[in-house]
Amino acid sequence: METPLGALWGMGVGPGPAGYLPLAALEALRKADLIYAPRARGAGQSVALQCLAGIELDPAKLREIEFNMDPDRGVLSEHYAQLADAIALELRAGRNVAYLTIGDSLTYSTYGYVLAGLRERLPQATLRTFPGITSYAAAASALGWPLGEGKERVLILPCPETAQELRRDIETHDIVVLMKVGARLGWVLELLREMDIARHCAFARRIGLPGELLASGVGELVAGEAMGYLATLLVRRNPREER
Repeated sequence: METPLGALWGMGVGPGPAGYLPLAALEALRKADLIYAPRARGAGQSVALQCLAGIELDPAKLREIEFNMDPDRGVLSEHYAQLADAIALELRAGRNVAYLTIGDSLTYSTYGYVLAGLRERLPQATLRTFPGITSYAAAASALGWPLGEGKERVLILPCPETAQELRRDIETHDIVVLMKVGARLGWVLELLREMDIARHCAFARRIGLPGELLASGVGELVAGEAMGYLATLLVRRNPREER
């Protein structure tokens, strides 16, 4: 008799603070035979597992996988093809697999590559995705910073490569959520000060984790001290109107 296929459960564990995992995802997590937890290359611990602090997990079920965001698309594709192959083997053996991802499951997430790979390999398998809390939603909540009111136009994007591009994005939207800023933070802050809008922008890094930094107003923010992994910048073109 053929072994029934296992299921893949992708789940966003939130951007850092423990307790942000949805209850439906928690129930699936406890039923999983294996738990895949991405870990950034060079990091000592998976941030996704840090987000699950306080939840008892069987260490024998854990599979930490080093993920590689190489700019070479060929290298990146091969990396995720190998990962999809490994998970497909587990599903064919009838094991249920949980795949953890930081923030929301399908918002700038490595899980999207894995999901696409498994759809190709096992289109008949149960592939269920649980949404999670995005970094920008958590940042807005931590700072009491509304992400959009009335008919305000909100743009969510990875940081552009040039100040000219970013200026155009800011000038054509009311709010810009800037992700993947990294080493560009210096010139981004200079642009916000030049546009005289830094005082009503906000910044968050490593929300709920060691090294957390929250700033409501970025006029005095020092790029060298603030830049780092898991950072989000909230840009408001005009001061917020009282309603």
